[in-house]
Amino acid sequence: MQNKNNAGLRFSQKAVWRCILGLIIVIFGIFVYFLNQVDKTELVVRTGQTFEKAEVTEILQDNLEENGTRVGEQRVRVHMLTGVRKGEDLEITSSSGYLFGAACKVGMKVIVMQSVAGETTIASVYTQDREWVIYIFAALYLLALCVIGGRQGIKGCIGLVFTFFCVIFVYLPMIYRNISPFGAAVFVCFITTLVTMYMIGGATRKTIAATLGTVAGVVIAGISAQLFSMASGITGYNVSDIETLMTLWNTNGIQVGGLLFSGLLISCLGAVMDVAMSVCSSMYEIYAQNLSMSRGALFKAGMHVARDMMGTDSNTLILAFAGSSVSMLLLDYAYDLPYQQIINSNNIGIAIMQGLAGSFGIVLSVPLTVLICTFLYHGKVLCKAE
Repeated sequence: MQNKNNAGLRFSQKAVWRCILGLIIVIFGIFVYFLNQVDKTELVVRTGQTFEKAEVTEILQDNLEENGTRVGEQRVRVHMLTGVRKGEDLEITSSSGYLFGAACKVGMKVIVMQSVAGETTIASVYTQDREWVIYIFAALYLLALCVIGGRQGIKGCIGLVFTFFCVIFVYLPMIYRNISPFGAAVFVCFITTLVTMYMIGGATRKTIAATLGTVAGVVIAGISAQLFSMASGITGYNVSDIETLMTLWNTNGIQVGGLLFSGLLISCLGAVMDVAMSVCSSMYEIYAQNLSMSRGALFKAGMHVARDMMGTDSNTLILAFAGSSVSMLLLDYAYDLPYQQIINSNNIGIAIMQGLAGSFGIVLSVPLTVLICTFLYHGKVLCKAE
């Protein structure tokens, strides 16, 4: 009889938690819906201009030189697959640029930029149609994650999709509504970390500790970047595309100067999250095997494990930002620029700031996460539900 009562109580508690979780999801959905109800200022007049799909059916005039390079434009005939000219054949041009146009071949799917005014159509090849390539590779990655990771992989997929959703539909609209980019990034990092950790670890002390450790590490990274900025004079206005961003400041009052630092928080989120969860899981297993450990012994054991992780993960963001800057570094090397010019340039300073500030977040989140785990775990009888 007692077992039946306990089972009924557990079922009742699960039902309550599911109702609360459902209510939170509904409230968050409503919040996201109204957050995205914004009237965007038209920065570029695109009246009549659309981007449509087409297939190249014939090369009318090629621009391929004998040495293998392309100069000027191709003239091609395409069969329109979408838009007001769907089903029609158009003769258009394709430039030889690296950013726009495509080296067209018969049968290639392309995106056509067209402007239609009555019977007149002005069109050119914008780029190769790679939409389905992106979808297929993304699907293959998620499938591999699910197959190899099993149940945890599926949860990781859901967390990844949710993070991408929050960046697009929460972070960007918040900034567009003139909310502080730094505050918006902290909010998104907290929400995505909480959901991802809950998906992986459930409603447990381990999840709470990992979430708090991740948020602490991300905030530390942001503060480190701010201190570097104050000391070096590098600000969010020193980025390469500031001229374009200033248009947003002039038209909408968007705080473009804070984008550099808020972007840093999102960039280092994954690495800090990985360290925090690894530390929490390790300390959970250590203490579960020896519940008689003192607080000091648990903290010391956690630090021993965490130092090994920190030794490898501390390089993660530095190498990531170095890899993203390799084109700039190659140009500096090729032009044989003076050392003083390189080390004091804005681009190099920003890359160094991003790598070091993110690594500060990883390194300093370790003792904080260990400390949080020590207080949350010690003195508790741990089980899978804890």
